Amino acid sequence: MSKPTIVILGAGYGGIMTAIRLQKELSLNQANVILVNKHNYHYQTTWLHENAAGTLHHDKTRIPIEDIIDTNKIHFVQDTVKEIKKDEKVVILENKGELTYDYLVIGLGSDPETFGIPGLKEHAFGIRSINSVRQIREHIEYCFSLYNNTKENRDQLVTIVVGGAGFTGIEFVGELADRIPELCKEYDVPREKVRVVNVEAAPTVLPGFDVELVEYAMYNLERRGIEFLVGVPIKECYEGGVLLGNGEDIKAATIVWTGGVRGNHLIEDAGFETMRGRVKVEKDLRMPGYDYIFVIGDCALIINEEINRPYPPTAQIAMQQAYTVAKNLKALIAGGSLEEFHYHNKGTVASLGRGEAIGVVGNKKLFGSTAAAMKKVIDNRWLYLIGGIPMVLKKGKLNLFK
Repeated sequence: MSKPTIVILGAGYGGIMTAIRLQKELSLNQANVILVNKHNYHYQTTWLHENAAGTLHHDKTRIPIEDIIDTNKIHFVQDTVKEIKKDEKVVILENKGELTYDYLVIGLGSDPETFGIPGLKEHAFGIRSINSVRQIREHIEYCFSLYNNTKENRDQLVTIVVGGAGFTGIEFVGELADRIPELCKEYDVPREKVRVVNVEAAPTVLPGFDVELVEYAMYNLERRGIEFLVGVPIKECYEGGVLLGNGEDIKAATIVWTGGVRGNHLIEDAGFETMRGRVKVEKDLRMPGYDYIFVIGDCALIINEEINRPYPPTAQIAMQQAYTVAKNLKALIAGGSLEEFHYHNKGTVASLGRGEAIGVVGNKKLFGSTAAAMKKVIDNRWLYLIGGIPMVLKKGKLNLFK
């Protein structure tokens, strides 16, 4: 009897952890496991805002996949997924053609959610990948370098608009608050000429977060030069600025959109039923109607029954889904009962820049340096899970209070 083939699409938090868990759950003679990813590295999405601002080099954020997986048990294919043929059990790759599977794990991540705002896709940067954040950092530095070589509209060069004040937006402006003084010193730009404007359509920043923590975050960031426009939507984005719902027109050379994500477009393209590109999965994380396909991470929609709203697509939930998927794949291959997925929220921490953060762990609110230290502990824990102590020593943030 031939061994079944398991194909994992994507090496984000969910995909890479599924591969690591399958190394432990299955023996070599039980299945062929193939991991497909566009790049030859995994990157920590939760660090990209630091790379974009220039406070952390992007090489610190990415980890070669072959440093994480056991290549004797997992076959890695570097390629881009073009199409998923769900009924034929085939995945079409950009360069290597067809890849057949018996079981499929979809962990392809997300696409930006633009909410139909004109010009956003064309003129705004996104904190999406190593390449995208490297572009943001280089663009901001280039704009600062032009300031003293430009006579007209030069304040526009050092005006940055960040659309969206959720976690990514707040963490990004927190890093900018640290980086701007350094850029001003390097390029001889007066600090008072620089504007960083965070625009949020909702009535508050960090929607759904504890009010006391939100107030702390806003006070901390405003004190460090960040401007907030709350309850004001972006109506249009154009080359060189944004038009807001209150009629204000902000001229800015740098516009970064962090206002939301939707599931990867390949899910909809494959003909699956979705909500904003995400599949409402069964309790065991399988695709409804397809008992050989699992969906995890940003592509999976799971309802928090306590509030009847979807769980946000975070790294934490993707990691936990990976454990369940690996166990369920073993059950399907070796025989056994499938587990239902139950999310256990271990806490949430948002960085506000160097040595500053806010968070909730259990029932306890964390502020300032204590929260910042906890954020680093969380980040280091992920490194430990994928590569043990050597990976923590190589890539980790070891000075917890700096």
